[in-house]
Amino acid sequence: MDKSFRILDVVALVENLPERKLWRGQVGTIIEDLAPGVHEVEFCDNAGRTYASLALPATRLMLLHHGPVEQRYAAVA
Repeated sequence: MDKSFRILDVVALVENLPERKLWRGQVGTIIEDLAPGVHEVEFCDNAGRTYASLALPATRLMLLHHGPVEQRYAAVA
């Protein structure tokens, strides 16, 4: 699986982070690339208020799709 994300990609956690009170499946947005494979992710509530923002490795994230999948994420045959 391609783990390269772009700024403003919508992602979800793939594991719990109880020390941050974040749980598998919570949705955030990539807001900055910090290093290769490390991204600043912002988590907001339905009113748009940020409740967490933290650096996460790509291995803890999965990309969410809201429409047809772009070629960069399509499975390689």
